Amino acid sequence: MTDKNKQPNVELTPDEQEALMQKYDQESNTRNLTGTAAIIVFVLLLAFSVFQLMTGYFGAYTAYIQRTIHLGFALVLIFLLFPAKKGGNKRKVPWFDYILAGLSIVVCLYWPVFYEELVQQIGSIDTVQMIIGGIAILLTLEATRRAVGLPITIIAGLALLYALFGQFMPGMLAHRGLSLNQLINTMFFTTEGILGTPLKVSSTFIFLFLLFGAFLVKTGVGTYFNDLAISLAGRRTGGPAKVAIFSSALNGTISGSSVANTVTTGAYTIPLMKRLGYRKEFAGAVEAAASTGGQIMPPIMGAAAFLMIEFAGVPYWEIAKAALIPAILYFAGIWIMTHLEAKKTGLTGLPESEIPPKKEVLKKIHLLIPIFVIIVLLFMGYSIERTALLGILSAIIVSLFMKETRITPRKFVDALTSGARTALGVAAATASAGMIVGVVTKTGLGLKLGNGIVDIAGALTSNINVQLLLTLAFTMIASIILGMGSPTTANYIITSTIALPAILALNSQLDVAIPVLAAHMFVFYFGIVADITPPVALAAFAASGISGGEPIRTGFNASKLAIAAFIIPYMFVLNPEMLMIDTTIGGVVWILITALTGMIAIGAGLIGFWYKKLNGIERVISVVTGLLLMYPEGYSDIIGLVLFVLMLAYQFLFKGNRGSGEQLQAEA
Repeated sequence: MTDKNKQPNVELTPDEQEALMQKYDQESNTRNLTGTAAIIVFVLLLAFSVFQLMTGYFGAYTAYIQRTIHLGFALVLIFLLFPAKKGGNKRKVPWFDYILAGLSIVVCLYWPVFYEELVQQIGSIDTVQMIIGGIAILLTLEATRRAVGLPITIIAGLALLYALFGQFMPGMLAHRGLSLNQLINTMFFTTEGILGTPLKVSSTFIFLFLLFGAFLVKTGVGTYFNDLAISLAGRRTGGPAKVAIFSSALNGTISGSSVANTVTTGAYTIPLMKRLGYRKEFAGAVEAAASTGGQIMPPIMGAAAFLMIEFAGVPYWEIAKAALIPAILYFAGIWIMTHLEAKKTGLTGLPESEIPPKKEVLKKIHLLIPIFVIIVLLFMGYSIERTALLGILSAIIVSLFMKETRITPRKFVDALTSGARTALGVAAATASAGMIVGVVTKTGLGLKLGNGIVDIAGALTSNINVQLLLTLAFTMIASIILGMGSPTTANYIITSTIALPAILALNSQLDVAIPVLAAHMFVFYFGIVADITPPVALAAFAASGISGGEPIRTGFNASKLAIAAFIIPYMFVLNPEMLMIDTTIGGVVWILITALTGMIAIGAGLIGFWYKKLNGIERVISVVTGLLLMYPEGYSDIIGLVLFVLMLAYQFLFKGNRGSGEQLQAEA
């Protein structure tokens, strides 16, 4: 898809959106089946959702049965829906995929059928069970490759090889090694592998919230988010960019994919930005950065919040509360920089004719009720399953208020099937991630890597503070690499298993006190920004497919706009008050004010414009001022505020030299 083939300022057609999704979002690369195969898939998707709703309402089965049935549905549907190759036949299911689907049924029914025998079994497994378990591992890896992509599949495969051949590894990586019997037993016949905690969360919490999102979409809330964003931000300076930020933040509450968010909202906002005068790479970057930020936006955070409950051992509300200030700063940073870019290049807002009437927008304000229901119920301490079910019910009820938003029986069934489709990639990813977690736990790899990173930092410097920063930097790099090309849930599982131990090792080795939640949020943030960090920046690449800009340059622009995501994690590890840990309301307000002020200074420095164009020295001073203000500590705040006031006074004093918008655009 190139600019030669379509008008650059025209919205993408649904077919073009679908093509982009299939190119950059592995979970969208599905077959378009007809006939008997389509009926089989439809029935299975419907049965999958009904099973999850029933167990969500009446209570889940025992761990092994609940998780294997959940996995069985996912594996069968993946082999029927996802082709073995990206360019494979998408009109029919080949014979070998029917065989793989049949094998998936056999291995996943093994636990429910032989449950009593298996739970009483201690120690090694017999030959038949080795075959069953081995097939289950291979099917899980292949399903993950098809539905999620190569990165997590490769990591899981390497983890299994490491478990088998650990005795041949050098130095600190060496371990006794597991026999094939021990490995298969751990991976499929215990809850320390495929059937571990990640799949537990997928088979309970995550599926129901994905279903909630599917029902919310059927009410037309996605279109409403766009209308609401245009109504609130469209008239402002550089309006379309701010519309993109606003609508992407809202859509991020129901989307678990940076790429999907980029394509669906970007199909509308990117052409608008280009028409107003934003550069192609900048327009794509705004949408990619904002859509990626949806994954760190409470209350759902791309479903990672529910995994964090299990992995960090922290109540949901503490996680959502901790994520709030960083999310505000993230989107504020993008908003500030797009505003300054618009001022720098003389861009205005949308014409009044393109702004939807406020009365029309307010008519559908009821569509936001289900989101508030979710927040209130979680705050009141309802279980996550019950909250999701009541959220679905509230979405159905509020849809009845208007004819155009009403969830009809047809839409109801469509929501059930689309929710199940969305869950397929998550189920496969969490199953493979469970193997990674199992190997890391069984071999002690996480602790070894964590201590190794701290030791490397210690070898480079004897200063404890510098050693702390170096360890965080190494962990950041590891998290970005591990997060490349993985969906949000798998991303968090991998980074929290492999990269997180380095931060936790600091507590014992350097005698610091980094809260567990701060450590989890650190790796989560950097795993997420992998979607906009070159060279593998899938959200930025998807945005460039819409804007016609150069992909790598779009990625670098997106990384610059999302600078808050590269700074804030360091700040909240060094001072957890930013996560509202052990602080007061007054302290939170002060942190928010100084940090937002700091983002203004950093944004001005990176864009090169404030009230006038900034030279190189002024840009450096602005960034330093911003960093001092963002670091939540008394002396740095005072110094930063003094510098900020001086810079502001200087800007006002000489703002007459800024030149006209047209002159500045020519200079840019």
